[in-house]
Amino acid sequence: MSPGPDNIYVLMQSIVNGKKFGLATVAGLISGCLVHTTLVAFGVSAIIKENDSLFFIIKLFGALYLLYLAYKVFRSSSELKLNTDRIPKKSVFQLFKQGFIMNVLNPKVSIFFLAFFPGFLFSNTLNTVIQFYVLGLLFMFVSAVIFSAIAILAGSISEYIKQHKRIGLYLKWLQIIVFVGIAILIFTSEK
Repeated sequence: MSPGPDNIYVLMQSIVNGKKFGLATVAGLISGCLVHTTLVAFGVSAIIKENDSLFFIIKLFGALYLLYLAYKVFRSSSELKLNTDRIPKKSVFQLFKQGFIMNVLNPKVSIFFLAFFPGFLFSNTLNTVIQFYVLGLLFMFVSAVIFSAIAILAGSISEYIKQHKRIGLYLKWLQIIVFVGIAILIFTSEK
């Protein structure tokens, strides 16, 4: 529940685009956790953790993707005209895809799963793959509740924010800072 990069990203998308779009971002981020759960369940995360080159490549692609998103925000207008039909919005699918890619390209999530899930295996008789999926689905459920609450609460105040012209500029730069900050965190992270 601590304000991490994903929480801030959901918050920004909800404020700028509204609840529906924030929830689409949440769905993308949560779906990415399914990939990490699968990697941990079948041992691929251990390979990533032990292979410095592979870890660096995943980390590099994740950071570059976020810098690309920051650049796109930088090139966009800071004027918030989200209620007009002339301003192109990202679709629900685009935000879902963006959240999914952001989560999958973050090797820290796999490493987090790899580091913590084995300590919570709960049965000597149940297959470990099933146990990893149970833990992964539990993590996804808790994350979905927290992210959705953030999206709904942020979306509720978005109408007020849209009425104040200068806020658009602040939100634009806050998004850029968030994307660049997450990119730096991913790129400089240790295993």
